[in-house]
Amino acid sequence: MIIDCHTHINNYHNEEVESLQKCLEALQLEMRRNRVDVSLILTSYKVTAGRPSTHDAVRATRNLNNVFVVAGISYLHHTMDDLNSIRPYLEDGSVRGLKLYPGYEPFYPADPKLDPVYALAAEMKVPVMIHTGDTFTPKGKLKYAHPLNVDDVAVDHPDVNFVICHLGSPWFRDCMEVVYKNSNVYTDISGLVLGNFTDRFESYMHKQLQEMLTYGVEPDKVLFGSDWPISSMNSYLEFMEELRIPPKERQKIMYENAARLFRIPVQQQGFNIGSLLTKLT
Repeated sequence: MIIDCHTHINNYHNEEVESLQKCLEALQLEMRRNRVDVSLILTSYKVTAGRPSTHDAVRATRNLNNVFVVAGISYLHHTMDDLNSIRPYLEDGSVRGLKLYPGYEPFYPADPKLDPVYALAAEMKVPVMIHTGDTFTPKGKLKYAHPLNVDDVAVDHPDVNFVICHLGSPWFRDCMEVVYKNSNVYTDISGLVLGNFTDRFESYMHKQLQEMLTYGVEPDKVLFGSDWPISSMNSYLEFMEELRIPPKERQKIMYENAARLFRIPVQQQGFNIGSLLTKLT
């Protein structure tokens, strides 16, 4: 089984185009082509014609049993009303996590303004994904997106699980230390490349991930994600196939960890891993 924990249905090339349904259809086609069983789609920190709101994403995926939403939260603009409006989606399972975008917005994850976000995550038992590392736009400010910033918030909120997105690229060792140190911190491998991996870059990234899994981070703490459509889902799966890890560890990364962390009802897909899900109840 494969769970892609990090995809989008944003139109990154022309934000003036209504793209939700078209991008959702493209995602489903890509999933079928690559035999990806379940995807999590992450909504943005902003809403435009090409970047659907969490509410629109939930409505568009309401009848799909293999696509779930992670709600993007804007540091600059979110209100308690916004958080309360997604509570029903968290309760019914259509939203499976929350996502913050430091770097794209100028804030550190431990900012007290975000305490209500973490309180909601703790109450609803959903993880908080945090963008780290390089930004898709050169207007991003990298000091806010360093993976070491996640250590503060992980310590301050031990009842919340956090996901360091993108392995903290290019700060891989810093990401490795934060995940190693904190039992409530995970990382995903998404968004390491724009489009397809080149041979040289793929070799470099294999070395980074191999080192992380060998010298500090347990395979239980790593999640497969692609960052589609920014990154190629097919190229990512080929990248994982060539990684030299035991089958049991690969299985954890490819779906077991995400199923457990996001409480994904994978039994609906015809797989019997209910024991993984009961560990969170």
